[in-house]
Amino acid sequence: MSRPDFWADQEKAQKTVRELKRLKAIVEPLEDFARRASDLDELLTLATEEDDEETLQEVASDLERLVRDLEGFQLRATLSGPYDGNDAFLTIQAGAGGTEACDWAAMLLRMYLRWIERRGFEADVIASVPGDEAGYKSVTVDVRGPYAYGYLSCEVGVHRLVRISPFDAAARRHTSFASVDVAPQFGEEDIEIEIDEKDLRVDTFRSSGPGGQHVNVTDSAVRITHLPTGIVVSCQNQRSQHQNRAVAMQILKARLYARKLHEREAELAALRGEKTEIAFGNQRRSYVLQPYTLVKDLVTGVETANAAAVLDGDLDPFIEAYLRRKLSLEPRAGTSS
Repeated sequence: MSRPDFWADQEKAQKTVRELKRLKAIVEPLEDFARRASDLDELLTLATEEDDEETLQEVASDLERLVRDLEGFQLRATLSGPYDGNDAFLTIQAGAGGTEACDWAAMLLRMYLRWIERRGFEADVIASVPGDEAGYKSVTVDVRGPYAYGYLSCEVGVHRLVRISPFDAAARRHTSFASVDVAPQFGEEDIEIEIDEKDLRVDTFRSSGPGGQHVNVTDSAVRITHLPTGIVVSCQNQRSQHQNRAVAMQILKARLYARKLHEREAELAALRGEKTEIAFGNQRRSYVLQPYTLVKDLVTGVETANAAAVLDGDLDPFIEAYLRRKLSLEPRAGTSS
C-alpha cells in the first residue's frame, strides 16, 4: 500500500484494503488480549504484594471482561467458511400483507443498518422497490466489513412481526412477515457458477433515486430474474445500465452460491437427524410488540423482552448464540460425523 502507484488500479486497491481490514480484525484483537493479560498480571502481582483489596477486586472485574471478550473472539473463529470473511449482499423481501409487510421490511432494514453501524461496517442500499404506501417490497444492501457475510448469514430466514397496526384505523393486531437473505461477495476468480443466458429474464426500469440534479432520467436500472429458481435481483445505483447489469449479475451469482450452501446445510441437518429449521426460507425469529414485548429466535431459543433494543440493532446475542450452536454441531477432531 505504500507504493506510489497503489491507487492506480482502484478495484485492485480496494480489494487489498478489504483484505487488510480482515487481517487486522484477527491480529489486532489478539495483540490487545495479550496486552490486557500482561497488564492484569502485573497489577495482580502489585495488589497481592500490598494486600490491596480494592485493586484485587478491580483486577477480578477486568479479568471477567477479558474472558468475555475472548469468548466472543473464539466464536468468530467458527466463521471458517471459504467466504465467511467476505463482504455481503443483504436482501430483505416483504411477505404477504401489503403495506404492513412493506413497513416491516423497512423496520428490518433500519435494524440491520444500526447493527452495521455498531460494528463499524459500511453499507449502501443498491436496489429497492418501495411499497405502495410505506416501506419496501424489497431492498438490497451492499455490506462491507470484516466477516460481514459470516455474521449476517446467521440471520437468514423468515422474520415475523406481531403488533398493533399503525395503518389500521380500528387499531387491530396484525402479523407481518419478511424474509432475510444473505449472500457473500466475491470476485470473478473466486468461484465458478455457470449461468445460462436462456435462464434469465432481464428487465430495465427507471430507478427511483433522489430528485434534483441526481435524478435518473433514463431506464438504466436493471432487474434480472433467474427462471429456474425464481430468484430476482436488481441494481439501480450505478451510472449506466451496463454497470447495473454487471452488479446485478454479481448479486445473482452470490445468491445462487448462498442457496447451494443453505441446501447443503439442510442435507447435513437431515443426516444428523435434526429438524431442518436452518433450511432456506423457514421461519427464523418472532418479534411480538403487542400485547406484550418479546423477541424469540426459533433456531437457538434465545429470547428477550427488550424488543426495542433488538429493533435498534442489538443483534449480537442472537448471532453469538447461533455461532455457539454451530460450534456444538461441528464434529470434533478424531470423532466420526
